[in-house]
Amino acid sequence: MNIQIFGTKKSFDTKKAQRWFKERRIKFQFIDMREKEMSKGELRSVAQAVGGIDALLNPKSKDEDTLALVQHLAESQRFDKLLENQQLLREPIVRNGRQATVGNCPDVWATWE
Repeated sequence: MNIQIFGTKKSFDTKKAQRWFKERRIKFQFIDMREKEMSKGELRSVAQAVGGIDALLNPKSKDEDTLALVQHLAESQRFDKLLENQQLLREPIVRNGRQATVGNCPDVWATWE
């Protein structure tokens, strides 16, 4: 397994995900999204794995204006706008190769090999 956890150090759900993998002694790589954002390819791969851009958006985001803009843009423009404003993403984003989850999903992580 090659687990990557994208999130921020202050996010409680990100901390839960890290704790879940540590307790099971599964190695993972943590990427702080305030220091290093997701690349275009990573974001596209995660969006495909979770079922689209809408699944990635955090409805409780503090940046409500940009969130509303992204939700109302044409489909072709939404991805680029989300790439520029990654603070709108739900946390944590956990990747295992082509598989990915958004949010705290220990039931899904338990099925990964």
